[in-house]
Amino acid sequence: MDRRKFFQTAGGAVAMADAAVAQSARPASTGPKRKATMHCGTQHSHADDVLSVMSSLGVDHICSGEISPQLDDKWSVDGLSRLRERVEKHGISLDMVPVPLPSATIGKAPMASVMLGQSPERDRQIEQIQQMIRNCAKAGIPAVKYNMSILGVVRLPERTRGRGESTYSTWNYKEAPDKDKLTEAGAVSADAYWERIDYYLSRVAPVAAEAKVRMACHPHDPGMPEPEGYRGVHTVLGSPAGLKKFIAMHENPYHGLNFCQGTVSEMLQDPNKEIHDLIRYFGSRKKIFNVHFRNIHGKFSDFQETFPDVGSVNMIDAIRTYQEVGYPYMLMPDHVPVIPGDKGGAQAFAFAFGYIQALIQMLG
Repeated sequence: MDRRKFFQTAGGAVAMADAAVAQSARPASTGPKRKATMHCGTQHSHADDVLSVMSSLGVDHICSGEISPQLDDKWSVDGLSRLRERVEKHGISLDMVPVPLPSATIGKAPMASVMLGQSPERDRQIEQIQQMIRNCAKAGIPAVKYNMSILGVVRLPERTRGRGESTYSTWNYKEAPDKDKLTEAGAVSADAYWERIDYYLSRVAPVAAEAKVRMACHPHDPGMPEPEGYRGVHTVLGSPAGLKKFIAMHENPYHGLNFCQGTVSEMLQDPNKEIHDLIRYFGSRKKIFNVHFRNIHGKFSDFQETFPDVGSVNMIDAIRTYQEVGYPYMLMPDHVPVIPGDKGGAQAFAFAFGYIQALIQMLG
């Protein structure tokens, strides 16, 4: 990350976000107005120099970077407490940490046996995650995020030209290579995938409830057509119906979603119209524990990841819907476009932070 450029760009990002606010005064709902309780967050590194930039930009809530791929001293109560205290010295609240179930392809996953369904090794890995959650509670960290991923984040190798000289990450199922080339997981039917998810939730969700630590799961990115699937895998958390089934399994107040608005939009034929009903469905049930507030241009199986102000979804209407349901946690950027010379996406992220801050300020 070019941190000096990141900081210098912040003023321009806020100005551009303020201009974007003017594009719409139309509310997303006619319900009673609520005071905004959400706040701008990030999932950047928790290195001190990065935290200095975040605090300067007014980003005062974070999900940390990766802690460790296994249960070790960094995951001890003392280790997590030291991390929280160091973050807090920058005036930032450590709201969430990731357990070692990332959005990686299964061949690179640190706890691959969980999603491969390989006992007894998955039992050992799940026991580690249970202890990580208990330690988070004792260290004063209220939430964790995770993925139930086999494919990882799937995109085309080629990018699409975007605004100016930027480029956008792109997906088009019809153009995707290697559709029939199996991953290390082999063929994974929908039933087999649900069994592995159920096995995990049955053991971890009760621990989260007992510890009072929210566990936020990211949807599959992107969802794949059925019955085809992709590379032999059926992405059961890649549709609204799948996400609704997921939150009903082993239901408790601490089992919910890392609601990636971009990924959920990728599931829809008309994202700008349909996203609001899904925010309301999960938000009214208090199942949204974090939001990746990003936009796409396109629809199911054919989209590009854009700047927040130029995609298919009117983000001003979207944030009003989060306000309507009383969403109280972080809105954070994710998957920003690539800009020539923008090392580490610093300027693109600064734009996104400014945009989110301006929209929250607009809500009052």
